[in-house]
Amino acid sequence: MDEYPAVYELVFQAPAVEDDVVVVHRTDASGAGGYPVYEDETGIVRAEISGEGEVRMMASGGHQQPVPPHAVRAA
Repeated sequence: MDEYPAVYELVFQAPAVEDDVVVVHRTDASGAGGYPVYEDETGIVRAEISGEGEVRMMASGGHQQPVPPHAVRAA
């Protein structure tokens, strides 16, 4: 798992304001695609991120409809 960055920034477009940047950290979990799961400090924002930077957002609770970020970058 060492080939994956420990931290990513997920950049979400926010209407009429600056982009929203969420910092996520690698966890010990793997997602359905076999890639590491990352989450923010609250555990609400969760994403599986491949080695190529492909992001699959994951719901962390009921009634969520996660929106993919428009950019992802290793931090």
